[in-house]
Amino acid sequence: MAQPRDSFWRLEQKNRRQTALLVVVFIALFTALGDGLDFMVGNLRVIDGRLVGAPILTVVALAFGLFQSLLSYYGGASLVLLSVHARPLEADSVKHQVTLDVIREMALAARMPVPRAYIIDDPAPNAFATGRDPAHSVICVTQGLVDRMDREELQGVIGHEMAHIRDYDIRTMMMIAVLVGGVAMLADFVWRWSWFGGFGDRDSRGRGGSDNNGGDGGGAGALIAIAVFILAAVAPIFSQLLAMAVSRQREYLADAASVEFTRNPKALLRALEEIARSESPLRAASRGVAHLFIVNPLEGADNAAGEGFFANLLSSHPPLAQRIERLRALAAESPAPGAAPAAH
Repeated sequence: MAQPRDSFWRLEQKNRRQTALLVVVFIALFTALGDGLDFMVGNLRVIDGRLVGAPILTVVALAFGLFQSLLSYYGGASLVLLSVHARPLEADSVKHQVTLDVIREMALAARMPVPRAYIIDDPAPNAFATGRDPAHSVICVTQGLVDRMDREELQGVIGHEMAHIRDYDIRTMMMIAVLVGGVAMLADFVWRWSWFGGFGDRDSRGRGGSDNNGGDGGGAGALIAIAVFILAAVAPIFSQLLAMAVSRQREYLADAASVEFTRNPKALLRALEEIARSESPLRAASRGVAHLFIVNPLEGADNAAGEGFFANLLSSHPPLAQRIERLRALAAESPAPGAAPAAH
């Protein structure tokens, strides 16, 4: 009986390690971009094969990365909710009351604190969970999800989001959402700096170092500048692909956990089938937060299959068709409610 609980404990520990590793990776990107800026403006130089100067902008970028990490940990949920124009969900209608009731039911089933509830005024059916831990968690649904789902389907969707909360996926994905934006901002700053004279200033300083100190500063400076441009172009793409890869592997686990909470594989199955029939993307979503949602909010039903290696690589979620097929297999294997177990 203790095996599933031990398994989820190990999963939580794995997610904690992955979160720490992700922070290290993103801070390394910040530091590398700051280091490149130092070379571009001349704070750092290679003279006679030696590195000289003070890494002022590297320290600034590192401080920015640390600030982004702390901001994402303590304030990431508020930033995410603000970015999608979410508001607190109140019991001001029958459907809203039912949704709040279902959230409480699924929290009880998962043996966790009841998350705060938010809603996005958008007709596209979708939902996500965020926060740094179960005690500071949020479940956000769209008006379209509330309007189109019956109680059983809502249980399936909310159960999926409760799984992300229980397994601490929310912390990892929330921090990725904020850190991806930070990397994009810093990379954009590097490009703007280069367009407005940063590279030119560095080039002239590098040649000055070359004339007076052995002739190797200019060539090294040019190579470093090229490397910085490549890093500035690749860093946002790499961080986004990282977010997508981490998100995809968690969705299958959360689907299975939803079945565990509801004891009904058809609940989430019917909900995903209903969402697959929706052709309208979520207007409030952006690529920075797309990985948080139960289905990709930027794609309609035409992209639900997601077949092919590159289609999967560039998607923040597993193909919806594959998730539905897995749930259909679970539903086929599960006995009907109230059925007697098979004799052995």
